[in-house]
Amino acid sequence: MGPLAGVKVVEIAGIGPGPFCAMMLADMGADIIRIERAGAPMAGNPRDFLNRGRRSVAVNLKTPEGVETVLRLCEQADAILEGFRPGVMERLGLGPDDVLARNAKVVYGRMTGWGQDGPLAQAAGHDMNYISINGVLHSFGHADGPPQPPCNAVGDFGGGGMLLAFGVVCGILEAQRSGTGQVIDAAMVDGSAVLMTMVYAMRSMGFWFDERGTNLLDTGAHFYEVYETKDGKYVSVGSIEPQFYAEMLSRLGIDPAEMPGQMDRSQWHVGKEKIAAAVRTKTRDEWAALVEGTDACMAPVLSIPEALEHPHIKARGTFVEFNGQVQPAPAPRFSRTEPEISRPAPSLGEHTDEALGDWGFSTAEVAELRACGAVT
Repeated sequence: MGPLAGVKVVEIAGIGPGPFCAMMLADMGADIIRIERAGAPMAGNPRDFLNRGRRSVAVNLKTPEGVETVLRLCEQADAILEGFRPGVMERLGLGPDDVLARNAKVVYGRMTGWGQDGPLAQAAGHDMNYISINGVLHSFGHADGPPQPPCNAVGDFGGGGMLLAFGVVCGILEAQRSGTGQVIDAAMVDGSAVLMTMVYAMRSMGFWFDERGTNLLDTGAHFYEVYETKDGKYVSVGSIEPQFYAEMLSRLGIDPAEMPGQMDRSQWHVGKEKIAAAVRTKTRDEWAALVEGTDACMAPVLSIPEALEHPHIKARGTFVEFNGQVQPAPAPRFSRTEPEISRPAPSLGEHTDEALGDWGFSTAEVAELRACGAVT
């Protein structure tokens, strides 16, 4: 019984950030019906953790009866989620005007890369493209190398799915007061830019330069960098504050008198050389034993299998085993309405009868929908 228990959501199945948004809402207790295309070839993998916590209803949206089924579900929903290019839902007869006409309080969440309008709105793209044109990707990487894509965590999931989840919950709260729903235009190009607000603030104050890999937090500083260890593995160093910087030097066995001024940008390369030489004298795990739990702000860089076994990660329950598969646990934590994974990713149409029945369809109505091919 998470904090969103009682909230009802219709999810039009998509990929990436849309399902991530729905996963977050489901982890928090929302009752979500995932509308999947009947016969979809890629649907129904129980290991697709992004689809956990929902029930699957297979609908043929090319039939009037299929569209009407979704509209009827929306009559009861607090929100609907979709992730198609602008105009697709309108052509299906499931656009915002169609849905809001049936339920004036519904929050209509739209997930795209470029947004609902603008010159690129109809163009194809992926995470890396969206974070390219808003200055985000340029900031990742070393000064002597090309930009390094941060997987798709920043665009798809941080600036996309997570921002959409935030927007949908905000919309639901507002609709409870006003009695009126609205459309949430969540674009990854916008959301990932918001994640960089601190960088833009530092740039405005003269503390951030446009050259990649020359700044405080982008590997420019010797005290905020990743260093190779004796065994070819890595440790991260993030000792920004003076007291933590002093602790880091002490743990590395470096005499502060031999180091340049911490904030002297012109000498950061000298600091890097000295720290790199010190770090190479021990293995990653030897450094971990020396620094973990201290204020040196150093940590071993772990692979996914190694991370699963780290004592702190295990103590926190950051990952859980559910349905025989290890996966990230719901986050954040709540003191009273604890979120949980309620069910594994569904197979295609696994819950068609059950979910439609729970949302007000009679057994006879479901049978009629099956007979005409609207649902499977």
